[in-house]
Amino acid sequence: MSYEAIALLMFGSMMLMLMTGQRVFAAIGFVAVVSAILLYGQGGAEFGFAAAMKVMKWYPLLTLPMFIFMGYVLSESRLADDLYRMFHVWMGPVPGGLAIGTIGLMVLISAMNGLSVAGMAIGATIALPELLRRNYDKRMVTGVIQAGSSLGILVPPSVVLVLYAMIARQPVGQLWLAGVFPGLMMAGLFILYILVRCRLQPELGPVLPEEERRVPLSEKLSLLWAGALPLGIFAAMMVPFVNGWTSLVESSAIGALTALLAAVLKRRLTREVFETSVRQTLGISCMFMWIILAALCFGSVFDGLGAVKAIEGFFVDRLGLGPWEILILMQLSYLLMGTFLDDTAMLVIVAPLYVPLVGALGFDLIWYGVLYTITCQIAYMTPPFGYNLFLMRAMAPPEISLGDIYRSIIPFVFVMILALVLVTVFPQIALWLPEYVYGK
Repeated sequence: MSYEAIALLMFGSMMLMLMTGQRVFAAIGFVAVVSAILLYGQGGAEFGFAAAMKVMKWYPLLTLPMFIFMGYVLSESRLADDLYRMFHVWMGPVPGGLAIGTIGLMVLISAMNGLSVAGMAIGATIALPELLRRNYDKRMVTGVIQAGSSLGILVPPSVVLVLYAMIARQPVGQLWLAGVFPGLMMAGLFILYILVRCRLQPELGPVLPEEERRVPLSEKLSLLWAGALPLGIFAAMMVPFVNGWTSLVESSAIGALTALLAAVLKRRLTREVFETSVRQTLGISCMFMWIILAALCFGSVFDGLGAVKAIEGFFVDRLGLGPWEILILMQLSYLLMGTFLDDTAMLVIVAPLYVPLVGALGFDLIWYGVLYTITCQIAYMTPPFGYNLFLMRAMAPPEISLGDIYRSIIPFVFVMILALVLVTVFPQIALWLPEYVYGK
């Protein structure tokens, strides 16, 4: 059997395992280890062991539990309630102001967590009831919350970019910095869309009543501290790292300790909050560790087969495609897979093929990591699989139907595609900041 046929058989077996409902890491790891043993005999069993040792020795991976813990402490201690009150007061007089404030809330939550799930939970429990109570259009608000929560996987500290860094063997710090401007640009595009749409159709996002807008200036100013808190936590961990005073792992530890201190100062660090944060951190960290382990094992078998060279030869020699045409086809395949796979499954399945191919075509792997992450954001919101669609359905009140949720994300998906095109055409949107920081 040819190496190409073996690679195709491995890929098909993995897809079949995933369709049975098995966990992602179990399906990928099982196919990788069985293939290694069948191809290389008893020595193939060392593939999984070698991958495990590589994971255990990868020092930057320690940032993963630190940032997850930081996000859950801030989430469980309800510090996000103060943030939403701040946006409520300051943005209420603007048409669609509370929806714009929700995007701002999501950006700050993303900078404290790095996961889409936390932003969705906070948005659905805090922002959604308030927006519906003030007669905001239900499709508008569900789309806003889903789109805003997806920023968590692009704005640093993004956990998805940590996973990409491990598989692509790229520096996590550079990837995080590369996600800053694209993430802020996308948030700005969301806000611009909401502002224009609500000015054209004021009934979608009415301004707050006059009595609710009569808030003393002293209270408005005091509420600004609610926004200063997450910015202070973000600055406390990122400024020393950007200036080279601390390593990435040390900065993540500073972030976790600062979040813990903030919860103590706010007198919201109870035993229940601490225990829940630790349990959630342990569960998610272990899940990502297993996924990384399976991905490395699968990738090493693929590398040994020369599957990447075969795919490169197919695109370049047989089809005669240029580098940009191949890149566009790869992104389209991600968008297609996003309709039935989540972000980690997509990365684990095709990263062993796509990432080396991207490098061989002469593209920057840091830049491509941002493109992949934006594509993941789109995948989070595209039916039928769309992870955020399921979360919203589980958290939304009964009056919001699944059809409403599906229709609500259509304009925001187009905004994300626009952002993807902009970063593709103008790579410096992603690359300027890491080049500036690491080029000093």
